[in-house]
Amino acid sequence: MFTIQVDNVEFLLKKKCDFTWLQKLGKVFTVFDQNDSGNISFGVYNGKEKFFVKVAGLSTSNASQSQEDTICALKTAIPIYENIKHPNLIQLVKHYSVNDLYIAIFKWAEGDCLFDHWNFEKYAKNSNLIPPAKRFKQLSLSQKIISADVLFSFLETVSDSGYVAVDFYDGSIIYDFQNDTITICDIDLFRQKPAWNDMGEDYWGTKRLKAPEEYQYGAVIDEITNVYTLGALLFDSFFGNYSNSEIQKRYQKHIFEPCSIENWELNRTCYEVAKKAVSKERKNRYSSIQEFHKDWKEALKTL
Repeated sequence: MFTIQVDNVEFLLKKKCDFTWLQKLGKVFTVFDQNDSGNISFGVYNGKEKFFVKVAGLSTSNASQSQEDTICALKTAIPIYENIKHPNLIQLVKHYSVNDLYIAIFKWAEGDCLFDHWNFEKYAKNSNLIPPAKRFKQLSLSQKIISADVLFSFLETVSDSGYVAVDFYDGSIIYDFQNDTITICDIDLFRQKPAWNDMGEDYWGTKRLKAPEEYQYGAVIDEITNVYTLGALLFDSFFGNYSNSEIQKRYQKHIFEPCSIENWELNRTCYEVAKKAVSKERKNRYSSIQEFHKDWKEALKTL
């Protein structure tokens, strides 16, 4: 493993690489090098604007797939960012090849990722540091309700654009605590309709939030799946509270569970709407994000 330094930023790679092309884009001010996707990403400032530079094809330390597969995955993801248009989706600027690498450049989004796993060790060592997920949970109900509405709007747009969300979780969300704005930052694995589970239990997604069909080989993955995903997010990241043992139970048993009504921050009407969205039986869920959104907005009126 090699320690690489570009400007004042250090990161690890299995092989050395020439980063002259990166320095031509501006000064590197941060790096995200612990992704299992095989990508490595940089924050770059050119004196006028900041950009998020995603790179495929480097020998990263945590990659779960080959460099060739990583490049193919990023190239496949480009049309997704081009075809889904939403004001809260990170904006693709351009993409191109450099030698054996593939580069995608996005406009920079201020804020903190709600699942910043690369900082977990820091939080464990320093109790004074509050993780973004915890800070987000501490926001007022009105702030979180507004943020949840963004996710409803985004997933409606995803469906209208002919896609289904895949691996959509708190790690896909950046929250700007200064301006109270949300940015969706990672939709690389979204799929065009129709989609199905071609990986079985290892289908993309965190065990904290996956729908039952996301464990079943051959199962349909569709908007009803995304209803479950959003419902699980409302419980897990927005309005529900769980103990560490309850979260671990989800990992161990491969099943999401709504929190108890006592650990839910909104009223029972909102609870029942969210609970319906995460029904294990697909036929008992909402048939679309739009239908889910309609009932959610009606429930909020009873607060």
